[in-house]
Amino acid sequence: MSVTYDDSVGVEVSSDSFWEVGNYKRTVKRIDDGHRLCSDLMNCLHERARIEKAYAQQLTEWARRWRQLVEKGPQYGTVEKAWMAVMSEAEKVSELHLEVKASLMNEDFEKIKNWQKEAFHKQMMGGFKETKEAEDGFRKAQKPWAKKLKEVEASKKAYHAACKEEKLAISRESNSKVDPSLNPEQLKKLQDKVEKCKQDVLKTKEKYEKSLKELDQSTPQYMENMEQVFEQCQQFEEKRLRFFREVLLEVQKHLDLSNVSSYKNIYRELEQSLKAADAVEDLRWFRANHGPGMSMNWPQFEEWSADMNRTLSRREKKKPTDGVTLTGINQTGDQALQNKPSSVSSYEKTQSYPTDWSDDESNNPFSSTDANGDSNPFDEDATSGTEVRVRALYDYEGQEHDELSFKAGDELTKIEDEDEQGWCKGRLDNGQVGLYPANYVEAIQ
Repeated sequence: MSVTYDDSVGVEVSSDSFWEVGNYKRTVKRIDDGHRLCSDLMNCLHERARIEKAYAQQLTEWARRWRQLVEKGPQYGTVEKAWMAVMSEAEKVSELHLEVKASLMNEDFEKIKNWQKEAFHKQMMGGFKETKEAEDGFRKAQKPWAKKLKEVEASKKAYHAACKEEKLAISRESNSKVDPSLNPEQLKKLQDKVEKCKQDVLKTKEKYEKSLKELDQSTPQYMENMEQVFEQCQQFEEKRLRFFREVLLEVQKHLDLSNVSSYKNIYRELEQSLKAADAVEDLRWFRANHGPGMSMNWPQFEEWSADMNRTLSRREKKKPTDGVTLTGINQTGDQALQNKPSSVSSYEKTQSYPTDWSDDESNNPFSSTDANGDSNPFDEDATSGTEVRVRALYDYEGQEHDELSFKAGDELTKIEDEDEQGWCKGRLDNGQVGLYPANYVEAIQ
């Protein structure tokens, strides 16, 4: 590494030692590096804060989406609550990570920013006041010693040049003794030259030794002054290093959620919610609400009464050719209320019918008290119209138990015409009988 002190001191650095002229610049540069490291640490925390925020948003979105899916899904009972508890955990953890983000930016980031502003003072001409003070301090401490070092180098150079000239003169004199062409006068000049070179060597050597002695005498003071300025730089850097350690410890506290009591409570509550899931309880609930434990209006013998309003059975509703109308009969029988024939839509088929609207079929679509003894509403009606072969135009998936399912291109038999609600009754080739939308098929020519 070759560094010069300044334009007036052209001394090359012979080693990488701090004591060499100009090598103090590494210490001065450390001050500028300290300011840059403050900015780097702020950028580091800012980036981590963005990650915390993004993670919190992703947790919230994930919890919202899956909460909706579970609510609309088939899961039920205590296991559903346990599943929901996982989404609740995500929402609570999301809030904690938003708090981490806020702590990093509002506390740690701002603390570094304020410390940087207080520790480093910008100058009008650029750079920092602290850097200039250190630069001036080292330059002042090094200048006297560097000046003497320059003198030493100059005297050394002169001494070495004199030694070289002396050696050359002696060599010429020795060669002249064996040269017969030289006259005595020329030989005398060569001898005088040798003598003069010896005197120059002595003079330059004496000057070189003197300047070197003076340099040695000034070295202790030089080292003391340099050490003093260096120690000031060390103290400044020590403040930065201790501050960084303090800030990083605070960052660690903000990032470490394991020491946050509310964070521990989240998983304590989650564990309790998960352990509360009870398969036996869920099976009992399902049995009571959707299984054999449900109450049932079992068919019972009922006496005929004129007070009971008569309604059409599902099969009668689906026969527009019967021309049957719904008539309400009052107690005196002197007034009749006539209603238009109607048929059952896909949605209506799933609804239970009140007892005051039916005297010939119960709430159970699979039971009937028809005089004909039909117990299955899907059985073909003996009085149905002409059967017609039809082809499916689109796929259809039956939504209810009394609807057919087929694919586009499948063929089936229409056994009853379209009713007012747009439904036909048909039979698949496998013998299954049920309802289907009339506009989903076309007649086979």
